[in-house]
Amino acid sequence: MENGTTGIEQIYRHHHETRRGDGFVMLGEERGSFLKRCVGTGKNVLDVGCRDGALTAWYREGNDVLGVDVDRVALAHAEQTLGIRTLHTDLNGPWDEIPKNPPAGGFDVVVAAEVIEHLYYPEVVLEKIAAVLKPGGMLVGSIPHAFSLQNRMRLVLGTKRGTPLQDPTHINHFWWREFKRLLEKEFVITEIRPILSKKFSWIPIRAAQMPFAHSLLFCTEKKP
Repeated sequence: MENGTTGIEQIYRHHHETRRGDGFVMLGEERGSFLKRCVGTGKNVLDVGCRDGALTAWYREGNDVLGVDVDRVALAHAEQTLGIRTLHTDLNGPWDEIPKNPPAGGFDVVVAAEVIEHLYYPEVVLEKIAAVLKPGGMLVGSIPHAFSLQNRMRLVLGTKRGTPLQDPTHINHFWWREFKRLLEKEFVITEIRPILSKKFSWIPIRAAQMPFAHSLLFCTEKKP
């Protein structure tokens, strides 16, 4: 394999180059502004699955960011364009190097934006995230809402087009209540909110919006 890259790295490099491209962010304004507000400034931040830093750019300023990804080409781009520290790691494997990098006491914030759905055992990775966070540290991020009502209708009709199943790198799929329960094993949820497509933006109450959410944004604190 090229330059000692693993199969999973080759898969993600191909995915980034052919389906994403430099600076690609779906619903970047909604995700970026939410993450920027939750992260704040003056923080030591671990950004897992940061890719080329397209979302990282929203909360880099005023923070010390360590970006982690399996794609070394994307990481190099993030380091060059944003000036952040980077670390090549497959999040599905051992986290041997990450615990060597946090400040004393752990990271203030871990960002996992559009990455949990890519992991084989998300509950194991959430345990690892909790382990590198300082007491009271935050996990913030976003995921696709795979089992929204509109996605369920598409699947009933026999198509995965327009659903998270269309992305071959998505190996876990969540309904919002299931994902909430997963987070609550290690974290206290301070905020979980939907991103709606325009055709559902008229729904007024957040609880009613959840089944129709295109994606979910979340902000949590590590359990004591």
